[in-house]
Amino acid sequence: QPTTMTVKFQPTQFIATHGAKEVFDKALPDKGGFIQSLIKRHLCGDWGDACKEDKETNDRALKNGGMLMSVFESPEHETLWVITEWDRSVCTILLPSEY
Repeated sequence: QPTTMTVKFQPTQFIATHGAKEVFDKALPDKGGFIQSLIKRHLCGDWGDACKEDKETNDRALKNGGMLMSVFESPEHETLWVITEWDRSVCTILLPSEY
């Protein structure tokens, strides 16, 4: 992960589901740092653990429009998805089971 990252898009609103909030609560004592880190990585085009095809789709969507999806692992090894809608109106952090 590069030390300097440039924000590539800015959603209007951020939402975390109930399940994601439970994962954040387990990430104490650095809950805020963990949340900020995964949001910044997503906004800068670091798609985390997404598969190669999804990363390529995201890169095209940055230029042409489309949904963006990142995959990150919490300190407790729980998977979180970060999904930004095609129109960049909402960025949602959720568990895969909540999709």
